[in-house]
Formats: sequence, C-alpha cells, structure tokens
Amino acid sequence: MIFKVYYQENEAEIPVRENTKTLYLDAENERAVRHILKDRPINIEYVQLIDGAYLEYEKQSEFFTLLESK
Repeated sequence: MIFKVYYQENEAEIPVRENTKTLYLDAENERAVRHILKDRPINIEYVQLIDGAYLEYEKQSEFFTLLESK
C-alpha cells in the first residue's frame, strides 16, 4: 500500500501549513510507516493511504518519489 506522509522537517516546530513537506512510502499499514520513520528527526502531521485515481494523480507530480520499506 502507498501512504502519503505530511510532515515538518523540524520535530520541535509547531506545524505550519506553508512548511509542510510530503513523502510517499510503500508499507503494509500506518503503524509500519510510523515505525520506518521513527528515527528521522521529523514531526509527522498526518499519514494518508492513497490508491486508485488519487494515487495516479499523485504519480504525475514532479515531487512523487516512492520510498520502499525494508
């Protein structure tokens, strides 16, 4: 499953929409996504499962880079 993760680069910073970044991760579930990212110094705002037409739309973005879970 593909998840879109909204996050702030500074884990101590209060979330501000203009500073929100995204990344895409292939994982089994949301818990696995959070486990994979737990050692990164980021503040995760939201983890969203994407599929179907929305996934195809996101793949067209120049920022779409899929991180594989290992």
